[in-house]
Amino acid sequence: MKRTPSPRPEWLETCEIMHRSGNLIAFPMIQDLASLLWVVNLGCIDLNQWYARCDDVDRPDYLHFDLDPGEGAGFERVRETALIVRAALEELGMKPLVKTSGSKGLHLYVPIVRGPVQKAVWGFAKTLAKELDRQHSSLLTAEYRIADRPQGRVLVDYNQNAWGRTLASVYSVRPRESATVSTPVTWDEVEAGVEIADFRMDNVPARIRKLGDLWKPLLAARGRFPLEKLL
Repeated sequence: MKRTPSPRPEWLETCEIMHRSGNLIAFPMIQDLASLLWVVNLGCIDLNQWYARCDDVDRPDYLHFDLDPGEGAGFERVRETALIVRAALEELGMKPLVKTSGSKGLHLYVPIVRGPVQKAVWGFAKTLAKELDRQHSSLLTAEYRIADRPQGRVLVDYNQNAWGRTLASVYSVRPRESATVSTPVTWDEVEAGVEIADFRMDNVPARIRKLGDLWKPLLAARGRFPLEKLL
């Protein structure tokens, strides 16, 4: 769901964002249980969040990459790619978080100090992805055009930082037969061979009760990386 339907409850908050088409779109703001249940009742199970807060929608709160396996690339190559991207980010002083997409790949996020505009964040992500493509072309690619993308590679999708793009949010249940969930994992789990199918609607709640919310640093005020110093 992007455009909030009408009629809708008076208590449901919305965020109005001007689309490049010139249309003003009122996005629902899911900030409490009632709002979440309302959108779920409309059939919106897989939630995708905007990359910035409503008070300044053009200044992202994070940098992120979608690691998407192409035809012939197994999930073991996705894990290998994730470790390479992680190393590159850590070399720059960042502390990336990782979660399963719940579908085919992994999502890497870096919480950043709000300041750089979306286009600058996207430009940084593109430069990094292209450099990793140059260094590890037998494993991964930054080629966005499907027709030009080599087979058997993992796409380091920097374009998810482009204007208006969104990814499946953390803990979203995905439209899969086994009801897999986009779930935060530790880097130790990635190295040990974590699989998408390990995390489902029936077992993720118990995991959260045991480990806590591994995604909590993404929302914390402290520990955010000052990306502006690299731009």
